[in-house]
Amino acid sequence: MSTSLTVLRTGTVVVDEALPYHRATDRPLAWTHAGRSRRHLIEAPVSCYLIENRHGLTLIDSGWHAGNRDRAWQVANLRQQYPVNKAVLPDGEAIHEQLEERGLRPQDLDLVLLSHLHCDHADGLRHLAGAPRVLVSAPELSAASRDRLRYLPHEWKGVDVGTFLWDTQVGPFGAGWDVFGDGDLVMVHVPGHAWGLCATLVRGDVTTEGDDAERAGWVGGVDAPGREDPRAFHLLTSDVGYGRPSFDEGLRPGVVVDAGLAEHSLAWVRAVESDPRCLGLMANHDPEVRPGARVF
Repeated sequence: MSTSLTVLRTGTVVVDEALPYHRATDRPLAWTHAGRSRRHLIEAPVSCYLIENRHGLTLIDSGWHAGNRDRAWQVANLRQQYPVNKAVLPDGEAIHEQLEERGLRPQDLDLVLLSHLHCDHADGLRHLAGAPRVLVSAPELSAASRDRLRYLPHEWKGVDVGTFLWDTQVGPFGAGWDVFGDGDLVMVHVPGHAWGLCATLVRGDVTTEGDDAERAGWVGGVDAPGREDPRAFHLLTSDVGYGRPSFDEGLRPGVVVDAGLAEHSLAWVRAVESDPRCLGLMANHDPEVRPGARVF
């Protein structure tokens, strides 16, 4: 069975340009937009991913809650984070609305995975309360329980959020979770922007040549030791990078828990783009990644 990867555009987020793209010339805390003019504001898409393969339906991330359409509700919802990032959510673009448009209910999903628990990725979880399984990396949930500045736990109140642990040696730090045990879907630990941040390797049935010349270009960390996989893949980068400036210029996010880890994670993602099996990088906030399905 082929894999279908559908990009769902769940509104946009308004932030200072220094938040997604840190430059050496940025003054400290430029990403907060404090004391900066409106010309530094940008509006970036917020994406979720619906994956259908032989294991069923998996949703990655949840986007904004529909209540954010009311400004007073949004201010109360985003709390101390409202001055830094503002939600824009047109009618019909909330995650449950997009599922309904496809004839799906949260309970029809086999699995919901969170790349991390920042507000633009986790705010829609309350719309998915009926999903049978909702999982995030154990380090990320642990960080969210301690850090009330970067996280808003009320956004997943009433949702049974479980955790997964690393069980495979992949990625820049040799840590990941092979979701189904067959390489079809692998959560890759890429910390820096958040402690438990994960990118996602999504493999289909398309197989590359796999000859010696091509294998020489295979990037370390894509495959677990002793489990080389010739199948083509998309890499969902979450917030390791926000768009082409991240990947072309090496610009890490302005918001980080550890700048060194963020830079190392980004360097690995940039290298993966050159892997002959890579069909492309998909950053959650990249305006060049268009909504719709990719089948491979």
